[in-house]
Amino acid sequence: MKKFKKYIGLSTTFLFGLLMLLSSCKKEAKQTLPERNWELTWSDEFDGTSGSSPSNTNWSFDIGAGGWGNSELEYYTDRSQNVSLDGDGHLVITARQESFSGAGFTSGRIKTKGLFDQTYGRFEARIKTPYGPGIWPAFWMLGANIDAEPWPQCGEIDIMEQRGQLPHINNGSVHGPGYSGGNAITKPYGLLNGRFDTDYHIYAIEWGEGYIDYFVDDFLYQRITPESVTGQWVYDHPFYIILNVAVGGNFVGFPTTGTPFPQSMYVDYVKVYKQK
Repeated sequence: MKKFKKYIGLSTTFLFGLLMLLSSCKKEAKQTLPERNWELTWSDEFDGTSGSSPSNTNWSFDIGAGGWGNSELEYYTDRSQNVSLDGDGHLVITARQESFSGAGFTSGRIKTKGLFDQTYGRFEARIKTPYGPGIWPAFWMLGANIDAEPWPQCGEIDIMEQRGQLPHINNGSVHGPGYSGGNAITKPYGLLNGRFDTDYHIYAIEWGEGYIDYFVDDFLYQRITPESVTGQWVYDHPFYIILNVAVGGNFVGFPTTGTPFPQSMYVDYVKVYKQK
């Protein structure tokens, strides 16, 4: 979900066609999954008292407005009204419709930049997403070299990215030099029955030299390799993690009168592994 990119929407008919194809390939995808032996290297299970902030040894805040390169409408804050623990082992990021420092909405965006990053491994989170037109939840990663190599040269890996108006579809993407913004390498994965906002789902990548595998609930639905991209492969260095809920932006469009507020993303845990 890079804050500098633009998107081109997919038609509903095309998306449903893809969903049927994915469903028909499910058995084959599981059969071809390689055996990997993982050990935990970093995690946050968001234990803490209700209303407290996430651990500052794991996370820092992005704060401000200005569209974030995507024409977003929210002001990201570090207030407990937007980012806090619920006391039951969940991180809650809440988008609100309110006037704040010149913006009409507030929300939260946290990151592990400067605190944790890793090259390769399994990155996963168990999340219940928000919904509604103009709501844009995401679990994603940026190259830790972004200060020296600005986006898209640093690389971006979108593990979970959803349009609130299509709560049954998840999108997995990469952005790099020659294939960023609307030209990202991306694939949707949808639920044939149900919606992502009504229950928790596990979103993950397994990433190694020359591949990034995308999973929803341990179903492999996409593999991206250097041959898949239309430019430079920039995924052989450390990346850090970002969690946020945007309001508006090029990927989702504007909220409507039918968009309910507040809207919250609940994160049960984030875990990172490496191969033994």
